[in-house]
Order: sequence, then C-alpha cells, then structure tokens
Amino acid sequence: MGTILLVEDDSGIQKMLSISLGAAGYELIKAGSIKSGLVALSQNPISLVLLDLGLPDGDGKKFIKEAKIFSDVPIIVVSARDIESEKIEALEMGADDYLTKPFSIGELIARIKALSRRVRDKDESIQTEITIGKLTINLANKTVTIDSRAVKLTKKEFELLALFAKNKGKVLTHTFVLENVWGRGYGNETHYLRVFMAQLRKKIEENPSMPQYIVTESGMGYRMNEPTIK
Repeated sequence: MGTILLVEDDSGIQKMLSISLGAAGYELIKAGSIKSGLVALSQNPISLVLLDLGLPDGDGKKFIKEAKIFSDVPIIVVSARDIESEKIEALEMGADDYLTKPFSIGELIARIKALSRRVRDKDESIQTEITIGKLTINLANKTVTIDSRAVKLTKKEFELLALFAKNKGKVLTHTFVLENVWGRGYGNETHYLRVFMAQLRKKIEENPSMPQYIVTESGMGYRMNEPTIK
C-alpha cells in the first residue's frame, strides 16, 4: 500500500505506529531527526511522510522547507503542538495535513488514505472535470452542476470552488486561498473570503449553515470533503 517515512524521535510512538501501520499494510521507514529524515526521503521511494515538529536537531518545519526543494511527497504533521499559529505556518510551508497528538490510529489511517487518494488521482491525469458527491466542476468550461442542474457562479466563486476541488481533502489556510484567488498582497484580507464563502455555500450547499462540501477547519482555514449526504 506504499512506504511511509516516519520522522519522529519518540521510540514509543515509533513502535506503536510500526505495529499499527504494518497491520494496515504499510511499510514504515523510521528516522529520528531532520537530517536522517531528509536522507531517507532522498534514498527511498516514499509515498507519504508523517512528521513530528519537535525533533532533536531542530524544528520539523525545517524538514518541510528542505524536503519541498526536491520532493513533492505529501506530508502529514503529527505533533503535540496545538497552537493555531504553528498549524498555519506548517500548512503554508507545504504540509498537506496536520493531526494533533494524542490521536486515534483510525483517524490517522483515514487521513493517510484520503491524502493518498488525492495524490493518486492528481497523478493519473490532468483533470478537466471533478465530481464530488452531487457536485460536478468542469475546469475547462468553467461550469458547475449539482445533480445535472446548472449552478451559476461568479468568476471569483468559481475560482474558489475550483481551488478547493483540486485540493480535496487538504486543509487550505486563509492566506493560501486569498493569495491563490485574489493574488499576492491579499493574504490578510480575510473579510473577502468570509463574504465569498458565504455566497458560495448558499449556492452549493443544501444547508449553508451546516456545510457538507467545504467545511471550516477552526483557526486554520477550509477543507473540501466528500459529503456524507446522499
């Protein structure tokens, strides 16, 4: 099912994840520092990285920065740091997800599978059409339908929806969304995002106050999920 690189210096967590992820069909390579993690990443066909931030040779965010220079491997931060600014910084540096310790093995495996599916789908082809639940986004024609019913979106609303759809399952920070839709220099204009998100949800959600497609990740940003509604 793929090889996971665990960059974690706690031997107890290393042992626990070796057993749990091995039972789920994953091969695990362990590294106890930033330096050894980068070496392992450069020398092995790694499918995904699980990264702690508190490492003996520095902050794990340094690993993210250096890894992204030569690899597109997806990274899930698994850390005891539950501070909003830490989460935002890690995500903006290139981490794909952030899970706070303590966590359940079930949730970790679910996030690994979701991220792996997203990466696999992206690699298989350049998508021109994305279907999520009852929602279909045609990236070429810039059209959106729900249950084959056309949904009229403004240019900015479509750009927002397309950005979330192309990154399904990944937390997108407010700054990332603003700079990708409005451009650099707009990273702090969060009121823009609130207004347009409210408008977009009114058009694509059955109940905008309880969104199923684009959910809020408190203190971080938004994540597009496969809806649970049928």
